[in-house]
Amino acid sequence: MVKIGEINLGEFPILLAPMEDVTDPPFRYICKMFGADVMYTEFISSEGLIRDAVKSVKKLDFEEFERPIGIQIFGHDIDSMVKAAQYAERANPDLIDINYGCPVKKVVAKGAGSGILNDIPKMVKMTQAVVNSVSLPVTIKTRLGYDDQHKEIIDISERMQDVGVKAITIHGRTRTQKLSIPADWTLIGEVKNNPRMQIPVFGNGDIVDGVSAKYFKDNFGVDGLMVGRGVYGNPWIFSEIKHYLDTGEILQSPDIEERIRIGKIQMEKSVEWKGEKRGVLEIRKHWGNYFKGYPNFKPFRLKLMEAVTIDQIIIILEEIRLFYK
Repeated sequence: MVKIGEINLGEFPILLAPMEDVTDPPFRYICKMFGADVMYTEFISSEGLIRDAVKSVKKLDFEEFERPIGIQIFGHDIDSMVKAAQYAERANPDLIDINYGCPVKKVVAKGAGSGILNDIPKMVKMTQAVVNSVSLPVTIKTRLGYDDQHKEIIDISERMQDVGVKAITIHGRTRTQKLSIPADWTLIGEVKNNPRMQIPVFGNGDIVDGVSAKYFKDNFGVDGLMVGRGVYGNPWIFSEIKHYLDTGEILQSPDIEERIRIGKIQMEKSVEWKGEKRGVLEIRKHWGNYFKGYPNFKPFRLKLMEAVTIDQIIIILEEIRLFYK
């Protein structure tokens, strides 16, 4: 049984990765419907949180249905990270996660996200300060290292465990590697098989279906998997992975009716959380993913991009249903 602190996650949990502008509450709701075992908020700026920036504070929102849920924070200043962790704890999540993996240049340039992989002593000090400042379990998400010359994840993992981290998720690339390069799970496996490691080790990178999930599970011995980009337009990936791991059978992809049903639920949740104008606007990026691969979909996608009300979208979705029926 895999546990983060006292949180029981079952035999082999499948986690939803925190992704900016993707894993908001409406999308997390859908992923939970399909069996995501643990989910995380979009990453939240420590500086924005302690200054009560509206966008940062809004990201603390979650529903009881989503538990267990982690709030992920990032930043470069230790004092700000401590205050942000305490602020996040007041929202009553199940755990606090620290982002040591974001590769975005403007984040890295400040020494936050994966930028801190250039300063491991500071990473240790920051982590220990956050762990000591909250009563919730603290987890981290990070990478193999900053670049190919500094793949220090085995040492990092031990030091993170030593200062009280309760689980670690490792993305199988360095900060400088492009997504076009396949994730390297070799070092993830070495971390998991390190006899010193007693906390759960989760692997992340290139998990796109049940087959890839089983491959990584069987070959690298991790305690669970975290799905990132593989969830785009594919929130049912959690049920697909679990079904394949249990039976060896590949579930048939949802038909057009099911895709529309799920899309409507996400849209309704989006509007409920953000209001109609913003909710309809911000779900636009998901429509193309939901219907990816359908021939001659471009005219419908353009219509969905132009729609500004729920009623307009419902009419377009009905046109889509009839067209592909």
